Amino acid sequence: MGFEPPQRLIRTLGETYGDAAAAEWLGSLPELADQVLDRAALESERVMAPGGRSSLVVLVRRSDGSPAALKIAPSFARPDLERDALAHWNGWGAVQLLDEAAEGALVLERLHPEVSLRSLPEAKALLEAAGTVRKLWVEPAAEHGFETVAERTARQAAAMVPHLAGTGTAELTTAALAAREELVHGSSETVLLHGNFRQGKVLGGDRAPWLAVGPEPLVGERAYDLARLVRDRVEDLVAASSGASAARRRVNKLADSLDLDRERLRGWTLFRAVESGTRALTAGRRQDAELLLEFASWL
Repeated sequence: MGFEPPQRLIRTLGETYGDAAAAEWLGSLPELADQVLDRAALESERVMAPGGRSSLVVLVRRSDGSPAALKIAPSFARPDLERDALAHWNGWGAVQLLDEAAEGALVLERLHPEVSLRSLPEAKALLEAAGTVRKLWVEPAAEHGFETVAERTARQAAAMVPHLAGTGTAELTTAALAAREELVHGSSETVLLHGNFRQGKVLGGDRAPWLAVGPEPLVGERAYDLARLVRDRVEDLVAASSGASAARRRVNKLADSLDLDRERLRGWTLFRAVESGTRALTAGRRQDAELLLEFASWL
């Protein structure tokens, strides 16, 4: 199976896990993909591009001719956690896990990768997103291995500290870290969360109209899971003259529709936007950073 890994996969793995680790895994990927396809008796159709940010996604046919998607991820991206979450949801609101072809290689139900909630008008997309994510918020298994919101955000907060001294970032970073500190000490809710839920992570399906994909699962309060969704289509919000008021209305509307506390959702939205913005700055993605930090300033 000859192919070039999608550029988005190369860029994201390097930014998230380091260039050396990414390069080593990417170098072995063509051979690994061939081994997995042979072992699982899968016939490759095409590699999805831009595809996943931390995994290779290949559209395949199973031995019985049925369509599926093969997802191969490096062990350092913890595909075992995605496997466990998908198995726990068992197709309820999320793509169905069909098989584990090898360590780090998941065979998934074939969805329609070209059709996500981003293809819908914004109001309809938010409505469908709320209905989908609500299904995912279930009690985790008793012996689960997922980290907590407090644990994940502690690592992120530590990486944000250098930006406390940055020109143009200090005030927002201080506010975001203060919000995170208050939020993690004020929640006792523990449900299974998608972890990276947004419109682009909900694809059209045949078994159900919309199904979530690509979880980065953890456990904690629902407001954390909704915070990434609030800033969807951030480029459109920033370009609009009413962007600031529209962003605040979106927080209130989503909180009310899912029976969440508005201030907790606002706080997590602030933290996650500033965390993403400062991470983009560190990676040299200045345009992305400016969009995210402007959005965060409205909250």
